[in-house]
Amino acid sequence: MSRPILYHSPICPFCQRIDILLTLKGRREDVEVRTLDLAVPRPDWLLKKTRGAPALPVLETADGHIVRESLVIMQYLEDVYPERPVAQRDPWWRAVENMLTRMDSDFFSQGYGWLMNQDPERRPALREGMLKHYAQLDDFLQAHAPKGPFLFEEFGWAETVFTPFFQRFGFLEYYEDFRLPDEARYDRVRQWVDACMTHPAAQQASHEQIVKHYYDFAKGFGNGALPPGRSKSSLALEPDWRTRPMPPRDKYGHSATDIELGL
Repeated sequence: MSRPILYHSPICPFCQRIDILLTLKGRREDVEVRTLDLAVPRPDWLLKKTRGAPALPVLETADGHIVRESLVIMQYLEDVYPERPVAQRDPWWRAVENMLTRMDSDFFSQGYGWLMNQDPERRPALREGMLKHYAQLDDFLQAHAPKGPFLFEEFGWAETVFTPFFQRFGFLEYYEDFRLPDEARYDRVRQWVDACMTHPAAQQASHEQIVKHYYDFAKGFGNGALPPGRSKSSLALEPDWRTRPMPPRDKYGHSATDIELGL
């Protein structure tokens, strides 16, 4: 019997969700992974499968069906491989889990919006907006899981959803010097973030890798778009990120060239 095929990119946080879920379930080898470069347009054969939708990840089931959107793919795999469940089974606990995961979109948008901002005068407002989202997460965790570190006893569904973004937001520390303040109102969410970031199942991408690949986002150019004067995206898989120098931290000043970025 053929295996499902996962089309993904190692730098994509939505793709990492699937990697984490499969790792938690012990099913990583049961799915064939085909890596795509986000710096180039999606191949026609994939767009034909997805009816023109370019977003990753994409799962092709063993019988040839196409499943899109990371949360939908997660639920599909949770249903197909019910052993070692990651999502909660108790109806109330699952409702709590779902309420928390529904907060991911605004959290994601705030972080990426700040990264791509090019107006220095907006930085204070964007910082406050980011802190507001962390405070909302803290309040939810205080209400439903005050002892922690996770929402429930183990790293589970909500952690799988949020951890890729906690890791990606290391680019805010690098490019915007952002860290959670050492204040009591962030203690619970800080505990959650730290526990998620260090979990063995969630080590697919490093801080250095993220910072290097997301340089063009920091200059306001996402999803493979090129800043003026550049010929290759920082999202490119080649040359390998390990061979590249660290990008300049001042995103509002000098724009690095391909050569300076090791591209």
